[in-house]
Amino acid sequence: MDNKALLDMVAERINRDAEDVNKLVDALISVVKTRCGELDSIAVPGFGTFETKKKLERVVVNPTTGKRMLIPPKIVLSFRPSALLKNKLR
Repeated sequence: MDNKALLDMVAERINRDAEDVNKLVDALISVVKTRCGELDSIAVPGFGTFETKKKLERVVVNPTTGKRMLIPPKIVLSFRPSALLKNKLR
């Protein structure tokens, strides 16, 4: 499903214009970017939780050359679905 199909489906279900739904989705994405950029988590009831996690720096070995490399630390975004969403998917 692409973005347009998703927006049309949501607009139909809530009896709103697709442009209004697009603004809502853009606002949600903006809030997730802002809050997760500040290392905060966002819980959407019935859907799940967006969390940021810090990955520490680590040393890896290239299997072909045997050379050791240092991977710098980074922050990754993860999503954990709610129990309600998991049950609906089963």
